Amino acid sequence: MSYENLSGRTAVVTGAASGIGEAVALHLAAEGAGVALLARRADRLDALVEKIRAQGGQALAVAADVTDDASVAAARDRVHEAFGAVDLVVNNAGVMLPNPVEEGRLDEWQRMLDTNVTGVLRIIRAFTADLLAAAAEGRTADLVNISSIGAHVTFPNYAVYGATKAAVTYLSQSLRGELGPRDVRVTNIEPGLTETELASHVASAELSGQLDELFGAIGGLTAAEVADVVAYATSRPRHVNLRQIMVLPTRQA
Repeated sequence: MSYENLSGRTAVVTGAASGIGEAVALHLAAEGAGVALLARRADRLDALVEKIRAQGGQALAVAADVTDDASVAAARDRVHEAFGAVDLVVNNAGVMLPNPVEEGRLDEWQRMLDTNVTGVLRIIRAFTADLLAAAAEGRTADLVNISSIGAHVTFPNYAVYGATKAAVTYLSQSLRGELGPRDVRVTNIEPGLTETELASHVASAELSGQLDELFGAIGGLTAAEVADVVAYATSRPRHVNLRQIMVLPTRQA
């Protein structure tokens, strides 16, 4: 499906080297948006930019780490230099490191908090002025945060991951009060089981096996299917905010 209202937009997508972020970047670029791709793996970004350009789209690779203040600031400057101000931000970068809380994995907790929560805030801090300026000029401005069904439904051994996603969902809700009256839309998208690289972050063979069983029994969404939801939400008329979208495989209760 084509969403013509995305043509001419300027977007930033984090976690764009794979999974949902990569799929969102491809979809937005195909609809005519200029897309800045942010992630740590420069080689993956370069390959994606080549693919987008080969299809007639506009894209920019920006190697960046959302857990690092200076890296995000430099990425913002690079995006502005190449594309100018942005009007669509997709906060997608995230990590999923399940383990029982009793194991006390502070390293994993910190990594998830730095990426899934503070990383989201760093990107918001970097680009909120752009979104507000676009809205003030009468243009469509969107902030999209990719959360998870884990923000609402508990899964054994995923307590800290779920807590980080619950924080993103709550943050999105609160930001609507700050940004909505100034015509910046905030959309929070909560996918269920989705085929991405997050599963590869699971170090425990037992937990990885449980995840494989879930995918086998339920079937996962593809990253492209989630990307289509992002494109649909951000292509609505500017006075329409699809504020909260939970997208699940049909078999996932």
